[in-house]
Amino acid sequence: MQLILVSGLSGSGKSIALNVLEDSSYFCVDNLPLPLLSQTAHYLLGRGITQAAISIDSRSSSDLNQLPQIIETLRQEGLDVRVLFLEAKTDELVKRFSETRRRHPLSDQGRTLTECIELEQEQLEAVSDLGHRMDTSAISPNTLRAWIKDFISLDRSRLTLLFQSFGFKHGIPLDADFVFDVRCLPNPHYDPALRPLTGKDQAVCAFLQKDPLVQKMLGDIGRFVADWLPCFIRDNRNYLTIALGCTGGQHRSVFFAETLAAQFDKNYQVLIRHRELS
Repeated sequence: MQLILVSGLSGSGKSIALNVLEDSSYFCVDNLPLPLLSQTAHYLLGRGITQAAISIDSRSSSDLNQLPQIIETLRQEGLDVRVLFLEAKTDELVKRFSETRRRHPLSDQGRTLTECIELEQEQLEAVSDLGHRMDTSAISPNTLRAWIKDFISLDRSRLTLLFQSFGFKHGIPLDADFVFDVRCLPNPHYDPALRPLTGKDQAVCAFLQKDPLVQKMLGDIGRFVADWLPCFIRDNRNYLTIALGCTGGQHRSVFFAETLAAQFDKNYQVLIRHRELS
């Protein structure tokens, strides 16, 4: 049985994730109390269901410290368990709750909305490290749907390297394991002919490829990632996110993400995300 546990902050897109999984033929259970997780998984398996997704959120906060052991037990029993953790920056979550006029699940004790979000972040901190994290702060629902589809198509038995471009002026991605700053390199933005293009376009690639500093930084980052990958593999990591940032997230960071992904794609399972282009 393939079991995906969907968790994360309220307002970060868990409902969207469950809808995508349901459309992809997963049997979905929303807001299941954690003590019922193992029992529910075995019940579904006994009914012949081989793909299921279960949402676990902060309302199980008193039991969340048991989740790592429950996951390990389920894996020992032969279930393929993956964790998908969705998050977003506090100001973006405040904006989403304000626009939808929804109540936060933790708002029953006179807390402000910001206090509710910060409390939920504390309660779910341990869960965020159990699987694949997605920062939904700056992306549209359609982009999130595409990212979820990429996630479920991955080969679970292999390490996934995710190369993500972003713009520093829009904030650093919350889900990054490593962040590299390429703002010191020549900027195609200042060439009027290149400004409307992206780091995927050949003219921008040619502009950057001819610069010795660009080649040196590409080599340095590539060697760093290659040197440390065996340690993450030995640590049984399934996902590693390398974020490349420039000023606006359109030219240099996109070029670096595409180039490094092509370099590692020969030996590893690779995903590419361009946060600002999406």
